[in-house]
Amino acid sequence: MTRKRIEVVAAIIRDAEGRIFATQRGYGAMKDGWEFPGGKMEVGETPEQALKREISEELAAEIAVDDYLCTVDWDYPEFHLTMHCYWCRVERGTLTLKEHEAACWLTIDQLDTVDWLPADKEVVDEISSKL
Repeated sequence: MTRKRIEVVAAIIRDAEGRIFATQRGYGAMKDGWEFPGGKMEVGETPEQALKREISEELAAEIAVDDYLCTVDWDYPEFHLTMHCYWCRVERGTLTLKEHEAACWLTIDQLDTVDWLPADKEVVDEISSKL
């Protein structure tokens, strides 16, 4: 049996103080796990277009997509995830939760204080190694 493959994008949103925005899932099998906001790419979208659309839909804000950070491949029991991660910043609006149950701004030293989903934990490790 071939495992389902899901390709997503994730926004590593930083504020002026260098803090990073984390969101807590409010639905699905991984409800309550912490993640970087983002979602599935649609056919024909670039990662940057997908990120702007997803953040607008999920958090009601416009972001600027800056530099590519990393791509994480992770095998969950039900599917294989490929997650492309980019540094981003809010350009317009205020991050407002529409789908998540909680969110917080974390300094680099606080990144390990929330219970990250496994693929997102890989991103945290990448961030920690680069900053």
